Amino acid sequence: MTGIFKRLLSLTIALGLLAAAPATFAQGKGNADDATALVKKAVAFYKKNGREKALAEFSDPKGQFIDRDLYIFVIDQKAKMLAHGTLPKIIGKDVIEMKDADGNFLFKNMLELVNSKGSGWVHYKWPNPITKNIEAKSTYLEKVDDLVIGCGIYK
Repeated sequence: MTGIFKRLLSLTIALGLLAAAPATFAQGKGNADDATALVKKAVAFYKKNGREKALAEFSDPKGQFIDRDLYIFVIDQKAKMLAHGTLPKIIGKDVIEMKDADGNFLFKNMLELVNSKGSGWVHYKWPNPITKNIEAKSTYLEKVDDLVIGCGIYK
């Protein structure tokens, strides 16, 4: 992937999140406990229903894994986006080289965390779809099989 393509992909994703803001995020903010609970609910759903059904449900913008500004996303071990609750355009995309506003590798850091600890929080800076400002964001992640299931919150 060329540097220009990587920047365009990051910008496209960020703009897509901003465009989705009014409808998706109008009902308020989730907190760390809410994000953790949503990931745990997603993990249980995955274990009960299998990969195919879970990925489809996680990607349903009107499904049970959207809660206010919270949504589930799933990447594989190569940082290919397999599910995303608010941005269907990114599903199937390689996001391994995506960086946050400070130039940190977002998904590489997520993979490093879950592969060393199994679960935890990654902190970064990302455009807030409500305020349209770059803000501190934290994402709770759990590794299940070869997948990483996550949900983020703005601070």
